[in-house]
Amino acid sequence: MRHGNGYRKLGVTSTHRKAMFANMAVALIENEQITTTLAKAKDLRPVVESLITLGKKGGLANRRRALSILRDEGSVKKLFSALAERYKARNGGYSRVMKAGFRYGDAAAMGMIELVDRDVEAKGAKQRALTEAKKAKESAEENKA
Repeated sequence: MRHGNGYRKLGVTSTHRKAMFANMAVALIENEQITTTLAKAKDLRPVVESLITLGKKGGLANRRRALSILRDEGSVKKLFSALAERYKARNGGYSRVMKAGFRYGDAAAMGMIELVDRDVEAKGAKQRALTEAKKAKESAEENKA
């Protein structure tokens, strides 16, 4: 019987799985869309939805609970401000999983998980900001010389 086996183990230990979902949740909150294997995307959905529900509830205790899961203050700040405001009228269903073909190397089923009503500009915004800062620093150094 399969009683109590309600989740996928994904071939990793429980601590690895917990850390992996925390990292993937941070990436999803930052970029609002990520591509991963279909199994991981399907298992990530309840994690992210519960975090968004914490953000909607607000309060210091819920902020600390989210921080203990995510371990990234920037993501928690976005979760409790922008995302909580965006989804305040929605009763669940904050993310969607779509199939995205198969990976070339091992033919693993790929899936894309994204936040519903996502901000299209959010994807890659952190990386763009880092490259712009790097270019600005280089141009400032050129002007000094």
